[in-house]
Amino acid sequence: MTTSNERPPIAAILALGLTQIIGYGTLYYSFSILAPDMARDLNWSSEWIFGALSAALLIGGLAAPTMGKWIDRFGAGRIMTTGSAIAAAALTACAFAPGKVAFVAALIAIETASSLVQYGAAFALLVQIRPKVAQRSITYLTLIAGFASTIFWPITTALHTHLSWQNVYLIFAAINLLVCLPIHAWLSHSVSEIRKREKNEAPRHVEPSLPPSIRTPAFILMVMGFALESFVNAALLVHMVPVLSGLRLGAMAVMVGMLFGPSQVLSRFTNMVFGGGLSQLTLALISAVLLPAALVVLIVTAPSVLGALAFAVVFGLGSGLNSIVQGTLPLALFGSEGYGKRQGQVLAIRLMISSTAPFILAFMMENIGVSWSLSVAAVLGTVAVAAFFGIMRLMRPLTRPQPLLNGR
Repeated sequence: MTTSNERPPIAAILALGLTQIIGYGTLYYSFSILAPDMARDLNWSSEWIFGALSAALLIGGLAAPTMGKWIDRFGAGRIMTTGSAIAAAALTACAFAPGKVAFVAALIAIETASSLVQYGAAFALLVQIRPKVAQRSITYLTLIAGFASTIFWPITTALHTHLSWQNVYLIFAAINLLVCLPIHAWLSHSVSEIRKREKNEAPRHVEPSLPPSIRTPAFILMVMGFALESFVNAALLVHMVPVLSGLRLGAMAVMVGMLFGPSQVLSRFTNMVFGGGLSQLTLALISAVLLPAALVVLIVTAPSVLGALAFAVVFGLGSGLNSIVQGTLPLALFGSEGYGKRQGQVLAIRLMISSTAPFILAFMMENIGVSWSLSVAAVLGTVAVAAFFGIMRLMRPLTRPQPLLNGR
């Protein structure tokens, strides 16, 4: 792990933590609470509403590679500032959408804005501010942002008790415009000042830990691992209640949800305190192992209540750690040069794969049953473990001691 005497940019991390909570809360977590009324007003079934969300996630993901290039070229702060403006406009457009076509178009704009203001861009901003300590900074940021669902589910529910979903979206648009945009503009100015100073100083980059000869296969394996983990995550989180009901554990859905969020935060806190001696690849491997392990626990123990609780904790630990390594592993393996472009490529593939997950799991549960569907998901999670093992095998010759020649 890269060590440095530099201190993480605490003010930037706290500011980004606030905007990440707002970004995920208003653009993602609020949707499931508001969706039933959206479906009613548009005369759609709930399946069609979530189908529209999947399509929006998929199309929004296609913009991620371009977003990554813009981050490297113009700076992550400027991109996030623009993203906040787009998010506010998209939420407003969604609230005033006169029909289904306009609603879906606005939803696509919301998911495109998400790519500009959420983790991918935020991680890149921390790399651009202080690359040498970016791994620690990303860990701190995910610890703060992990409370997004805990904060915004009750906020959205409380607002929606008194207001229509349209008015809730208008309030969220105002928050993105009046809170997030100024913060991102301030951070953008900070990065610009750093870049001006660095013109007269030696560049402060994080060097790749991989030689050029193995970077391409390592990148493919990394993307495969992250994409499969995202598939498993997305499938289980959307269908948590049907899955538990199918295993005769329907009453545990609320308890599992209550344990999942804190477990995510716990894994990030544990990594922050004790994970300093582990490489980012080792952390990625641990995260990958926890997801299929949680599924196996659930399959084997159902309908045990203790088994369901153990599943919630283990799955939450794996998911929380995964959020960190998605930002830190590309930095550790491939360095800070071109980080934004790589993150955009990874994000695009992850979103394209994960956007299909809810539909595929629902189709499998209908045709082969819940237990077999979870078994398939566990196998896919195991393939992710194999992908990270593959990177380790590629790196093994780099760490193997070289023999002494001619007695020297």
